[in-house]
Amino acid sequence: MGSTGSIGTQTLDIIAECPALFRASVLTAGHNHRLLAEQARRFRPDMVVIADPDGLRPLRESLADLPIRVECGPEALAEAGCRDNVDTVVASLVGYSGLIPTVNAIRAGKEIALANKETLVVGGAIVTRLAREHGVRILPVDSEHSAIFQCLQGESTTQARKIFLTASGGPFRTFTAEQMERVTAAQALRHPNWDMGAKVTIDSASMMNKGFEMIEARWLFDCPPEKIEVVVHPQSIVHSMVEFVDGSVKAQLGLPDMHLPIRYALGYPARIPSDRPGLTLREMAALTFEAPDLTRFPMLGYAFEAIGRGGNMPCILNAANEVGVRAFLHDEIPFPGLGRLAAEVMQRAGFISDPSLSDLVATHAEATRLAEETLARIK
Repeated sequence: MGSTGSIGTQTLDIIAECPALFRASVLTAGHNHRLLAEQARRFRPDMVVIADPDGLRPLRESLADLPIRVECGPEALAEAGCRDNVDTVVASLVGYSGLIPTVNAIRAGKEIALANKETLVVGGAIVTRLAREHGVRILPVDSEHSAIFQCLQGESTTQARKIFLTASGGPFRTFTAEQMERVTAAQALRHPNWDMGAKVTIDSASMMNKGFEMIEARWLFDCPPEKIEVVVHPQSIVHSMVEFVDGSVKAQLGLPDMHLPIRYALGYPARIPSDRPGLTLREMAALTFEAPDLTRFPMLGYAFEAIGRGGNMPCILNAANEVGVRAFLHDEIPFPGLGRLAAEVMQRAGFISDPSLSDLVATHAEATRLAEETLARIK
């Protein structure tokens, strides 16, 4: 799900490398019907789904000579992850859009390779409960959560004292608050270490991404947020660490390459051999760590506040951030406006302490509307 994005294309790289292990039976995309058609011709899935109705006709025309079912819309997307010939769903849709398709796939008993962190940010309690009820494994694809997952292999989570979630610090790690008032979307999209999609790259620049990953870690590893510490590690070599009750710390290291955690999730519990370059420690003269600055990067603080309050507050924060990121990418608000927008929407949106899935859908709509109304005042 999300085959034309950064995670999707890299997942297909691995499927192409391992045709004896994997087959892409369904591909879904949002708007990029041209790339989806190219992928379908190469991988010959049974079904492709395009979310954008305007892309349906050209996609069907592009694939008319092939026996591939071509569909569009939310019903087709819901079916895509539930088909009988699907074993694993790589959930790499962007933002809130990943929640319902992932829930549907869990209810259908499919294993989830989760790259869409907003699924657990918005509905962590519901999603993890459903996974337990249906006996579904959620395998993390984010590099940080994959690192934590690997560090916990052979360990009891009750023996873990603290999780250290590493962050690169993004392109503005050394910028002053005054400098960040003037940064552009083009600057924010130039991440120093990782090659990611636009949304997650902006979230990385604001450290919202790390806040979301903290919330995701809370649910993936059943760990209270006060036991999760965010540490800025500019080299992006140590992907995360776990400290145990005896004082021992395990870390997982590797080059900043998303093929590594994707490969681990697809092959788990086995490791799939790779010819990609490995880490040469001699080339790493220094690995440094520092505390995040919540004054310059308030979005991380808002994430801790949201998960501390619980209920639908993370959903509210996510919706405000999605609106803010779209506005920043279109030069409608300054970079620090992301934090100002989030703070106001978190104050104004209705709080629900124990939301249902339908409550979360309604919350997302309400918070999105409030964020769009608020944009005009912070431009």
